Amino acid sequence: MGLEPVRQKVKGDRLPEFFKSIRDQGISVEDIVFVCIGTDRSTGDALGPLVGTLLREAGYGQVIGTLDTPCDASNLERRLTEIPDGKIAVAIDACLGLPTSIGLFQVANHPLEPGKSVGRKLPPVGRYSIAAIVNADGPKQYWILQSTSLHRVLTMAREIAAAVRTVFPI
Repeated sequence: MGLEPVRQKVKGDRLPEFFKSIRDQGISVEDIVFVCIGTDRSTGDALGPLVGTLLREAGYGQVIGTLDTPCDASNLERRLTEIPDGKIAVAIDACLGLPTSIGLFQVANHPLEPGKSVGRKLPPVGRYSIAAIVNADGPKQYWILQSTSLHRVLTMAREIAAAVRTVFPI
């Protein structure tokens, strides 16, 4: 029997609690594949590949989606086939949200829907997920993502990678 679906918004300093909730279910870093969704061609959408690159540089091997090999809308379905059988996907992506939620992370024990904030229909990803709210939603989502602060995106990417390193050291 699965867990009740839970989604909550947290600040970066609470990300380790999210990863501890995964670890407390007997899941080790060897069981996890980090699926870091996005592209380096849009500042706001670069969060996933930045996290993937930071994790890869820290020595985590099971990472899909980095700056040099992004996992984005153009290749998502193919890249998902790279998840080995029996592994647990933790999906990481950027999203748009309420102005009061910018800088927060929406963590969940269920998949995220990549591209939803820009009207794309892509397959859900991850048994667990983190959606970083990088900017406010509005009528021109692609433009909003293009003009999102790189500083905010990089800061949030570092917060996610640091939480992984804290809870799942290698």
